[in-house]
Amino acid sequence: MRLPRVIRDFTRNQYVRDVILFALLIGSFHYLYCYLASSGFYPFKAQVDALFVSASRLLFEQTIWILDRFPDLHFYTRDQTVYVLSRTGNVGYVAIEPGCTSLKQWLHWIFLMTIFPGPVRHKLWYIPSGLIIIHLINVTRTTGLALILAPWPEYFHYFHNYVFKGLFYFSIFCMWVIWNEFFNHKERVVSPLSSKN
Repeated sequence: MRLPRVIRDFTRNQYVRDVILFALLIGSFHYLYCYLASSGFYPFKAQVDALFVSASRLLFEQTIWILDRFPDLHFYTRDQTVYVLSRTGNVGYVAIEPGCTSLKQWLHWIFLMTIFPGPVRHKLWYIPSGLIIIHLINVTRTTGLALILAPWPEYFHYFHNYVFKGLFYFSIFCMWVIWNEFFNHKERVVSPLSSKN
């Protein structure tokens, strides 16, 4: 059975094929990660647990360091939880637990960029740069959630479940677009000058 011509023409476009590959890699890794998490990351459970704990501690310390720069914010901490006094007089909290780390997004990024085509010499610096950006976005997320609790505690769950989670994957998509446009496709193009030589 042949596909209609409009679909065949559409899928011949290199950019369309790249977006389809991006979606397949992101989607397949999500299910792979869920499977590994459900199996307790066997046989590396101890190492993964230690990584989650140390990463969440680092995230907590960096979040507190930033929150300390807001003199009008009234908050205190206990263990790895930030308690914030809201405008209503209630106290809301942000618990920075091992699950709050951006390790899943790190692994998404590494998986995507390792498999996706492109020059290895650029991957060697672009992948670590992406990991740093993802971590900074996560620090922005935890700090932003604490700051939202003061004026708008009623919007905490909206920002936690939608805005900041979307920001993670939007940033991964944007970094991938930059990769695809400036490193991957650029390598494929042969300049007219070099073809004459």
